[in-house]
Amino acid sequence: MRLAATRFVPAFILTLCALVISAIVAAPGAVAARNARHGQPTTENKDSARAACQHQPVPPPPIDTSEEPPPGSPSPEPLPVPKDPVGGARMGECGIVQPDGSAPPPAVTAATWVVSDLDSGDVLAAKDPHTRERPASLIKVLLSIVVIRELRPDQVITGTQEDANQEGTKVGLGPGGQYTVDQLLHVLVMRSGNDAAHALARALGGVDAAVDKMNALAKELGALDTRAATPSGLDGPGMTTSAYDQSLIFRAAMKHEEFAAAAKTQKVDFPGYAGRPGFQVNNDNQLLRQYDGFLGGKTGFTDDARHTYVGAAERNGRRLAVVLLRGERNDNKPLASQGALLLDYGFSLAESKAKPVGELVSKSPEAQPKGTKQQQTNAVSEPVKGGSTSTRASSAASDRSAFGNVGLPLVILALIAIAVAVGLWLRRRRDRIARANRTAS
Repeated sequence: MRLAATRFVPAFILTLCALVISAIVAAPGAVAARNARHGQPTTENKDSARAACQHQPVPPPPIDTSEEPPPGSPSPEPLPVPKDPVGGARMGECGIVQPDGSAPPPAVTAATWVVSDLDSGDVLAAKDPHTRERPASLIKVLLSIVVIRELRPDQVITGTQEDANQEGTKVGLGPGGQYTVDQLLHVLVMRSGNDAAHALARALGGVDAAVDKMNALAKELGALDTRAATPSGLDGPGMTTSAYDQSLIFRAAMKHEEFAAAAKTQKVDFPGYAGRPGFQVNNDNQLLRQYDGFLGGKTGFTDDARHTYVGAAERNGRRLAVVLLRGERNDNKPLASQGALLLDYGFSLAESKAKPVGELVSKSPEAQPKGTKQQQTNAVSEPVKGGSTSTRASSAASDRSAFGNVGLPLVILALIAIAVAVGLWLRRRRDRIARANRTAS
């Protein structure tokens, strides 16, 4: 009997220890298997899904030479792709991103789009939100914010021949013309004047300085897919953005009364130059006259970017915005008409109280305050606005759950077994000492 007990106890202890070690090692695998059973993506699955995406760190190849750098200058390197998608995990998904159980969005020609809430920053639905495309004249929204921040509305800027010689859409600036910043800002937004963009860039210190300020602002806002190459949106080396970035840039612009007022102005008187009379400039955004509650927006087009659009509207106290990039006219209708369909879809999601799929950040993730250690701990486990939790928090919680359900009970059993073994060993030692004493007697 003693021999059996002597052999059983060590074997029992070794078996329990082996089980504990196995439980600890197998916990991550158990988590992955459980996540797969419940439809939650594992790290391996997410990596495979991202590899399957056709997202690129740069827009599609240009069709002309407009993006070639000057002779002797290297081509700009692609912007780094953030490890974690800005705006939440679902902002890194491919294809249509919509609330679970919601109706499908209307078909549009845009390669990528985002519908968001101007006030809360919630992203209601999207398609390839971080796919990098060209902004065309939507980049003027970024320029507008820089202008509002740095120049006085009543500051007078004298037009130049270089302003008048700009390619693409022009308002009608001329050499010697006297224009206030407020007038130029209006026609920049309303009519997408490239001549106005050039004049404002000069007032900001020159084209290169203006572009640098635009890019610094994009980084500050968290628009990490965005790099301006020109102040007007004419295609240039390294020009890139995303529907997500244009959504958060437009949201930031609409917080400025000057921009919001210009965006919804239907017509404005503009001064002439060199003895020529002034003239009237009309807003080219057709939804101002067609969509109830429309708040304004911006149109854009270049051969490489194709049609781009941003606009916003208010209904039942909700202010929603839509961004579409790399779209085409449909049935000879402008991209704004497709934007109206997506706005309708967004309002239907808002009315049904559908769960948001992401959020528009208000500052660069790199600039977020670190806070105390306790705040950092809380931030890791805090749900992302819109209902999803961070990948790290989910993974940590799952690992803790797996160990708690399997490993902890085994550890307790092992401790009990060790205590029993120690007790048996002490008892056998006392018996040996007693027998030795009896023999000596």
